[in-house]
Amino acid sequence: MGTEPTFQPFEYMDIENDKIIGFDIELIEAIAAESGIKVEVQSLGFDALIPALQSGTIDIVASGMTIDEDRKLQVDFTAPYINSGLALAVVKSNETIASEADLKGARVAVQIGTTGAMKANELKGKGIVKSVKTYDTIDVLMAELTKGTVDAVINDLPVTQAFIKSGHSEIKIVGEPMNSEQYGFAVAKENTELLKKLDEGLQKVLESGKYAELLEKYDLPENARP
Repeated sequence: MGTEPTFQPFEYMDIENDKIIGFDIELIEAIAAESGIKVEVQSLGFDALIPALQSGTIDIVASGMTIDEDRKLQVDFTAPYINSGLALAVVKSNETIASEADLKGARVAVQIGTTGAMKANELKGKGIVKSVKTYDTIDVLMAELTKGTVDAVINDLPVTQAFIKSGHSEIKIVGEPMNSEQYGFAVAKENTELLKKLDEGLQKVLESGKYAELLEKYDLPENARP
């Protein structure tokens, strides 16, 4: 299983134990237990996950990956396991940007290969956003926001919420969620046997109460349930 472990609370490093943990990790492990699969976790850059899946380097992507039409041409997705969306974040002192409508001329930071990047580039193409700066990991793009290198960040809502809760009160979310999205686990095209096992395992985890336990453990709202 491949994941990009800077996406708290879904996948991130437990520094004390040098281990990747998070909602996605525990969920896929619970699904694997229900499906008779053994899971080994590998850390990869987000933009490397789909190529690694296509080449057979990994068998599953579990990395807060939004199900969208472009990706569905490249991989097959399980049923959704999280309702998400995109959030617009700025530094707390910023009183100029209060919503997407205020991004005219703004410099926006995003993580490479994400739907946040797609949204920012869409706004740039419309002549709204001035520039889009792309970074590999969430912590780096948030640091650039704090430094003032960029004016705003477009990123997944629950991840931005978790980042702020982890001690970054200098950042705030403004406006309404920009997109409605759902995450899914991805497998290589035509890997129908594995896809079926994951879907069946996910359904069992949803029904068993384990899923609800994980939502509570990682402080995700009940409406995140698909």
